[in-house]
Amino acid sequence: MIKPEVASYGSWRSPITTDLMTARTIGLGQIALDGEDIYWSELRPSELGRTVVVRQTANHQIQDVIPTPFNVRTRVHEYGGSSFLVVDGTVYFSNFTDQRLYRQDVGSEPQAITPEAAIRYADYVFDRQRQRIICVCEDHTVAEREAVNTVVSIGLEKDSQVQKLVSGNDFYASPRLSPDGSRLAWLTWNHPNMPWDGTQLWVGELKADGSLGNTQQVAGGLDESIFQPEWSPDGKLYFISDRTGWWNIYRWENGDIESLTEMKAEFGLSQWVLSTSTYAFESANRIICTYTQQGSWYLASLDTTTKQLEALATPYTDISSVHAAAGKVVFVGSSPTELRAIAQLNLTNGTLEVLRSASDVTIDAGYLALPQPIEYPTADGKTAYALFYPPKNHDYIAPEGEKPPLIVKSHGGPTAATSSSLSFSIQYWTSRGIAVLDVNYGGSTGYGREYRQRLNGQWGIVDVDDCVSGARYLVEQGKVDGDRLTISGGSAGGYTTLCALTFRNTFKAGASYYGVSDLEALARDTHKFESRYLDGLIGAYPQQRQIYQERSPINFTDRLACPVIFFQGLEDRVVPPNQTEAMVTAMRAKGVPVAYVPFAGEQHGFRQAQNIKRSLEAELYFYSRIFNFELAEPIEPVVIENL
Repeated sequence: MIKPEVASYGSWRSPITTDLMTARTIGLGQIALDGEDIYWSELRPSELGRTVVVRQTANHQIQDVIPTPFNVRTRVHEYGGSSFLVVDGTVYFSNFTDQRLYRQDVGSEPQAITPEAAIRYADYVFDRQRQRIICVCEDHTVAEREAVNTVVSIGLEKDSQVQKLVSGNDFYASPRLSPDGSRLAWLTWNHPNMPWDGTQLWVGELKADGSLGNTQQVAGGLDESIFQPEWSPDGKLYFISDRTGWWNIYRWENGDIESLTEMKAEFGLSQWVLSTSTYAFESANRIICTYTQQGSWYLASLDTTTKQLEALATPYTDISSVHAAAGKVVFVGSSPTELRAIAQLNLTNGTLEVLRSASDVTIDAGYLALPQPIEYPTADGKTAYALFYPPKNHDYIAPEGEKPPLIVKSHGGPTAATSSSLSFSIQYWTSRGIAVLDVNYGGSTGYGREYRQRLNGQWGIVDVDDCVSGARYLVEQGKVDGDRLTISGGSAGGYTTLCALTFRNTFKAGASYYGVSDLEALARDTHKFESRYLDGLIGAYPQQRQIYQERSPINFTDRLACPVIFFQGLEDRVVPPNQTEAMVTAMRAKGVPVAYVPFAGEQHGFRQAQNIKRSLEAELYFYSRIFNFELAEPIEPVVIENL
């Protein structure tokens, strides 16, 4: 055995490079089953962030279905989701550039079937009886008006008629057609609710002309979140509701609602993207589902007759995009030692097959830090949750007595959650000798509605408390260096980062990725889906304008006395560049060390390989200069003003 080299934390050489992360790693998303064929979407940073639909045939042949330059991505709700549909080998998809719906027949070029217009489509279901697609439509044709959302039907040929089926509310999702084509179910909600606050589940009967009649509300309301309605093969309507405080599975039949699971577990998710799937029917009597408890996801089989829930063994701790057919289930799975993968489980013999992994890279376990779930005390006598990753690299040890720097990661959303999945973007740090604390602060999903609502009216307070408390807890435990604490986050996590750096004095540096600094600007200048999100997180605007001002870091740059590096996509509509640039200008004028790295062509979140690479390396370079540690490999410098 080779004796480990002694080197300071942060200075360790690692095989987990940015080139490895970008050139040889893809994103895996939506899954669709079409007979014996399996389809999925792949986000490819090496192709400038293009998303492609891939098919695996019954004889295990894998090939791209959508040719260059088409990019399969919808912008409904800005975050998209459910961007393609497969019917008998024909793929219907949203193209990112023009947001038109295209038809891709086998052996042919894609053909647009919707006209050129500022209209977006997503969340498709096929109406075989009437030879049409039913989907969510988002109309942006009137610039000075808020986008209009509806449920529509679209014919399958070019310039087919678009028929409006449901309208009048602010948002729609999950149109689902009964097996006999006679009834349509859908979700809807209105401002200021977000889908995890309260939604309504409706059902209507389809008339001879394809329109809807005899509509009725089945479940949901202002304080009940309904998630993923699905019809069983025998025509019963199932859905997930948090009416007990936990997202569990229910069935609606003959006007009655019946619970199938009564657990302190979450079978649902926050619907940031459309058509998220946590369960599917293997048969009329069997559901394959996934649920989370204490930060880990489990796969299970649910007997719809006996209501018995039986665990299904997999190596994964994070499971999503569940789709099933007779005798099998296909899903996206990952674990602390395995990257996300499209996996197929044979329900008869338990055989697990990986169809596609996010990367073909194999990393020696000696370089991988395993997440340690921790619970720790936070403000007001409450408990917060996080995953702690200590430094790990079997080639190095630190000098005796030295403790590692810590990066506290604040996830986006903020109504979301971190994951225990193997993440090269975390291992990039830990393999270089920098510890990471990934925080599920109050407001995160996975711990029930009460925990999720901790952030109501308290954004910028509870999340910051939990990040600060987590860092201090690790310092008290002797696991990290209290003089080298940093915080990093993107989007809403960037807001938490900037609040922690501005209003508290725990952290010595930070990194904001397209983070919110001006809540008023966000309230005035964001897209429809999130335009009233702050009503719940902060308060009504402009009635409670003072609170917005008091919690906006941009108004208190005089309190910000530690170095910050900012990263920003210049085409970001969720958090426009002017917010970041105003913050940078204020810090520059004050004389605080600041760096700014803008990316042309990027929106909210970075998809291009060169920009993902640049941002990570720039952040590492920034910390090396702030904390004065040597880098093991040369990195292109970033300009740090006032240093």
